[in-house]
Amino acid sequence: MKHLVGALLLGVLGSHGAQASQALAVSKNCMACHAVEKKIVGPAFSAVAAKYAGDKAAQVMLVQKIQKGGGGVWGDMPMPANSQLSTADAKKLTAWILALPPKAP
Repeated sequence: MKHLVGALLLGVLGSHGAQASQALAVSKNCMACHAVEKKIVGPAFSAVAAKYAGDKAAQVMLVQKIQKGGGGVWGDMPMPANSQLSTADAKKLTAWILALPPKAP
């Protein structure tokens, strides 16, 4: 019984964290160009998770790319800089993105 309660508690806490991170993505206007499962202007977040699965340096690189902008990885459309986004929030977003179930780009 203790294992069941523990598993349920972890499930609730884990889904709350996912909800909080998606809410952060919405509040920071990430969802204007991205969606979790489909490409809009930028890649689907699940495609990003697939591309960088197992890459230990991915979070640091993605935090920088979010804050400074970048281009050429997912096509011709550059990602604008989001310099107003704190490093802490960028880390939360990238941790959430990289934890998504990967989907092929």
